Amino acid sequence: MKFKKTINAVHSLVDNHIIPGATYAIIDHDQVHSEVIGNKELVPRKIKLHSNQIYDLASLTKVVGTTNVILQLIQQQKLKTGDSISKYLPEWKYPKVLVRHLLTHTSDIEGYIPNRNQLPAKKLLKAILGLHVGPYFDRKVIYSDYNFILLGLIAKRIMKKPIQQLIKEMVFEPLKMNDSSFNPTDKKRCVPTQYTSHGLVQGTVDDPKAQILGADCGSAGMFSTLHDLAKFVHSIAHPNANPILTKKTIDELFIDHTSTGNLGRSWGWRVIKNQNENYIWQGGYTGTFIIIDRQHDRSMIFLSNRIHPKAPNEKYIPLRDQIVRIFANEK
Repeated sequence: MKFKKTINAVHSLVDNHIIPGATYAIIDHDQVHSEVIGNKELVPRKIKLHSNQIYDLASLTKVVGTTNVILQLIQQQKLKTGDSISKYLPEWKYPKVLVRHLLTHTSDIEGYIPNRNQLPAKKLLKAILGLHVGPYFDRKVIYSDYNFILLGLIAKRIMKKPIQQLIKEMVFEPLKMNDSSFNPTDKKRCVPTQYTSHGLVQGTVDDPKAQILGADCGSAGMFSTLHDLAKFVHSIAHPNANPILTKKTIDELFIDHTSTGNLGRSWGWRVIKNQNENYIWQGGYTGTFIIIDRQHDRSMIFLSNRIHPKAPNEKYIPLRDQIVRIFANEK
């Protein structure tokens, strides 16, 4: 069996009770190995995981959703990566920050927002627009949700629609991602995240900023299935089958776009060099990740609820990174 080491590493996550369960697919050319293992829920009762369940994708929202909206706006010449974000968000006080800094997480936007998770949406957006730029601007990758919240606001200013509506119209619909949404109607089909004092979080976004900002959140909030994400991955791995992005745009996803060219960030994605070839990767806080190795026509989609029954479950992170390395090197 191909990818035996990768498959064994995934199974060990479940067998060793690091995560409740996992839904994953390894795509190798036109061959697909997919599997559903473990449990959907542990608390308040144990429920087995089944196929076609809906997951809270967390930060996969950035690369599946917001990045693809922004890239389409660039293709339509409504936006440029070299544009100052102040052109679209005049409330922002640092015109040196460009769209490309947001896409590559090199803006170093920082600052403390008191009571951030308790603020109403308008006040939170005002606070984000009032943040400042730190000392590592354009010199270091500092991953931040704020970059993609601001990208979502830029898209809204251009298109007069909130980012999550744009993702629905510009990504989900053309790619026929029919089970993808920001407010799943079938809550029971959703894999739960945390079990809190208020009960089980199921079918409601776990991320507190996404809870507050709702349709204006470009950093998190998306729910989807393995089947829908396989459609998305296919569209990136096979540009001729992509109805929304040109081959030229997709080629740019596999290039480091930081100012030094060696900080490992593309448009939205992390770029990892492996044996002189680049592949792209993105993870999500809830326990999700996607790897696309276009050079060898293979990808991996991994979905779990590692923060069930409670966050943060840091034991998962190094083991996830190990799976990524194993997959990248397994032939």
